[in-house]
Amino acid sequence: MTTIDQAPAVVAPKKEKSRAWRKMKRNKSALVGCGIVFFFAILAIAAPLLPIPDPIATSWTAIRKAPSAAHWLGTDDLGRDILSRMIWGAQASLMAGVFSVVIAVGIGVPFGLVSGYFGGWVDMVISRITEALLAMPFLIMAIALAAFLGPSLTNAMIAIGLSAMPIFVRLTRGQVLAVKTEDYVEGARSVGLNHFEIMTRYILPNVFAPIIVQATLTIATAIIAEASLSFLGLGQQPPSPSWGSMLNVAKNFLTQAPWMAMWPGIAIFLVVIGFNMLGDGLRDALDPREA
Repeated sequence: MTTIDQAPAVVAPKKEKSRAWRKMKRNKSALVGCGIVFFFAILAIAAPLLPIPDPIATSWTAIRKAPSAAHWLGTDDLGRDILSRMIWGAQASLMAGVFSVVIAVGIGVPFGLVSGYFGGWVDMVISRITEALLAMPFLIMAIALAAFLGPSLTNAMIAIGLSAMPIFVRLTRGQVLAVKTEDYVEGARSVGLNHFEIMTRYILPNVFAPIIVQATLTIATAIIAEASLSFLGLGQQPPSPSWGSMLNVAKNFLTQAPWMAMWPGIAIFLVVIGFNMLGDGLRDALDPREA
């Protein structure tokens, strides 16, 4: 009888994971989004190994050349190969998106966890500060922080992460408020576990699914924000390639060399829509209310 009673507790997580994976595989848009993200991630990782020209090497004999066999996506105003700059620029954009969200999650989730779990004056203080930050437009706040910290890709990631942090504070707090009254949490308290153990072992694992979904969707927003900051000169600095900085240069040559703006614009569009489709698929797969 003891073995039979304990078996469901061991098997249930595996069944839950397999159910989510089956739902994910049935969602074609999520698979397409995953494929797009995977493709650009492989390009970014493999950039140093690919047989492509130096992304910062100039050529005065190949200025603003149209796409050809020698330069598949054409060249820019300094004769640099756009394909090479696109591939290396994927590193900056994806790294900015991922690390910005890591910063936002790393700061926002602990504050949201503490706020929702303890309540009282702690919750009031954290909630009021979060609401004040959410009252400011995300991109305006990122631009202000990036301008204050100084123009660089690292500072742009910090600025985007801090600007996105209030979203995760509010989300985590709401999830904790719904979970902390469950029986298993009360049982953990009754056996004498301290607050830290209850929050990390019983509450956090049960609220992490919506956080993962929100993080995936926020990566898309962070990539757009990084492109915007680089476009304004507050992100990746020349001559290092970035899709946003490439668009900044291309705006001056829209009639003479439209391909300079077309390719980075398409890349940003594809990556953002890929992360959005992947996030929507994860939300459906991890939602226990969906069959």
